[in-house]
Amino acid sequence: MMFELPLDQVRTLLAVVDEGTFDAAAGVLQLTPSAVSQRVKALEQRTGRVLLMRTKPVRPTESGEVVVRFARQLSRLERDARTALGMAGPDGPTPLSIAVNSDSLATWFLPALGRVPEELDLCYELRREDQDHTATLLREGLVMAAVTSSPEAVTGCSVRGLGRMRYLPVASPGFADRWLERRAGTALRELIGDAPVIGFDRRDDLQDAFVRGLGLGPRASARRHLVPTSEGFVNAVAAGMGWGMVPEVQAEPLLGDGRLVRLVPDDAPGRSVVVPLYWQQWKLDSPALAAVADAVAAEAAEALDGDRPD
Repeated sequence: MMFELPLDQVRTLLAVVDEGTFDAAAGVLQLTPSAVSQRVKALEQRTGRVLLMRTKPVRPTESGEVVVRFARQLSRLERDARTALGMAGPDGPTPLSIAVNSDSLATWFLPALGRVPEELDLCYELRREDQDHTATLLREGLVMAAVTSSPEAVTGCSVRGLGRMRYLPVASPGFADRWLERRAGTALRELIGDAPVIGFDRRDDLQDAFVRGLGLGPRASARRHLVPTSEGFVNAVAAGMGWGMVPEVQAEPLLGDGRLVRLVPDDAPGRSVVVPLYWQQWKLDSPALAAVADAVAAEAAEALDGDRPD
């Protein structure tokens, strides 16, 4: 049996996954598409596994994810070794891929990256994904680190708590008066089931979680607008399109100037939905990853709510 994984074949597989097609990978590697295809096939023959699903874009199989993680980790270690040896790398700044949820990206995460020492010369590839799904990108080997809501470490990764992100149920004053009879004293749970609601995308469960907390069934209203950016989401709520769960840090200034109102009093039970956040990264002795992790943890300690989750 052949136990070695030829590095040229491993790097070729990674290029195909990153670029999405054999042709695009050929351009990056300065090879012909036929040569790229032959290398991938040879690696599949050597491992005895199908490593790629030939879709557009291509996607790694479960076995392919293992090889992709290995290739990306190998590249990371090689760059760190060159830096430690004082060798000029041919690829310029060091790329670092991170998965992060939209609300963190819009509030505290970019200031965290601003804490990373400039002399590390990093270039970030940020992949925006819901916090409940960022761990999937780690598992597939597509990113090196992620902000996630899962405390369960992905295989080959370490995990540390960051803090809790608090979301408040809010709406514009006009919307609250029209749909929720804010000043009439009617119980919110009797009205909110039919009121238009804003969601981030089809996987956004925050609004539904709030409604479930009121004991009203599994989902909020079928009158649902989907606005897939954090800033657009807040603007849609402030414009009166519907109610929504807005991060406290984004809601506070709008509550202060009267553009938003709380749907639940600040001291009432169930006034918010709290999402714990964690940092997961590959278990590599990498100075770059360690510096980013420390910067993220430091910013999170100042920006997120309460103590770090266990």
